[in-house]
Amino acid sequence: MYFYAARQPILDAEKNLFAYELLFRDGVDNVFPGIDEDEATTRIIEGSQFNLGLAHLTGNKPAFINFTLDTILKNYPAMLPPETLVVEILETVTPGKKLLASVIELKKQGYVIALDDYEHKPVWRHFFPYVDIIKIDLRAMSFDEVEQVMTELAEFKHIKYLAEKVETLAEFNQCKKMGFKYFQGYFFSKPEMVKTKTLSPSQLTLSELLAETSSTDIDLPKVTQIFERDINLSYKLLRYSNSATFKRRADISTIKQAIVALGKYELKKFLSLLFTASVSDEKPQELLRLAMVRARFCENLAEINEDGDASMAFLTGMLSLIDAILDEDIATVMEQLPLSLEIKEALVNKKGKLATYLQLAMTYERGLWEQESALETSLKLSDEQVPAIYANAIDWSNEQISSINS
Repeated sequence: MYFYAARQPILDAEKNLFAYELLFRDGVDNVFPGIDEDEATTRIIEGSQFNLGLAHLTGNKPAFINFTLDTILKNYPAMLPPETLVVEILETVTPGKKLLASVIELKKQGYVIALDDYEHKPVWRHFFPYVDIIKIDLRAMSFDEVEQVMTELAEFKHIKYLAEKVETLAEFNQCKKMGFKYFQGYFFSKPEMVKTKTLSPSQLTLSELLAETSSTDIDLPKVTQIFERDINLSYKLLRYSNSATFKRRADISTIKQAIVALGKYELKKFLSLLFTASVSDEKPQELLRLAMVRARFCENLAEINEDGDASMAFLTGMLSLIDAILDEDIATVMEQLPLSLEIKEALVNKKGKLATYLQLAMTYERGLWEQESALETSLKLSDEQVPAIYANAIDWSNEQISSINS
């Protein structure tokens, strides 16, 4: 599944990028779909939560997002960090005591507040101490009317003005003379479509579990609690821990028992395997199979060398095709996943021992024998070892694929 949005740049007086306004879309057509404003806001927030991150959509610039009265009262802005968001109160919102109380609370939490398509009404005066930006629609208000608004609000010196729907150079220059700080409109750029892979709640849970198990000391109660939130993941964990692979003396019947019985090493392998399998469900299964072969191959090399965490080597191999699986740049994916620096260095910058393990797997699978031989020598491996390790990795991946499909 994919999440679609349109983004329009907001510039400062020097035409430097200040932020983006995010506009909800439900497909590749760059038009607002026929849904109400509450649903549009909800789906923008939901999409920002369940994809590779708001920063991916805005390039680490703040996002202006429209909020209705209902979504503000339900505290939806708090689902996103204050440093990433400008809370844009829609022009259709009627100001009142409940809205004012919510705005004051949002300001305490550090959010930037903007009034969208501002229409001058005395009741807004109660809000001005807490408002940071006022957006003026140049198509809805004359320059004389704009000047009158700015004069009446002159005592609120902290408020900055943003000119919307700037369509000509003359309008841009006039707004600058009047004291506008920010600018948005077709003169600079039309909204452009952006698309990102959407992660399901289960995939986000797996990502959270990867983060929890990456620490030296696993917080067993917390990991158990995370598993128990997702019935599907709990079932898979119990089935995996009860499989014939582990030759248990007694069946395991609780999540806590399964985690303890597996141990940190096997638990991390299980989670990385499950995460990669879950995000690759729309891709050819051969992509998952190859990732699993690389994972097992790198793990075995780390065990032979006895110079590092074999589970980290496994995860490096498992995630080596995550960019192809998610259709995203590898550096972008690594920014959003809670992984160790060693793994990120290996996958993004091709540095470190983990990168060497992965490079050997890739040269072997591609038949680049001269490079493969050099890497083999650097790792002090014999000519017989690498084919045997690779054959073992293929057998293991076939077993796992059969288990996943059963």
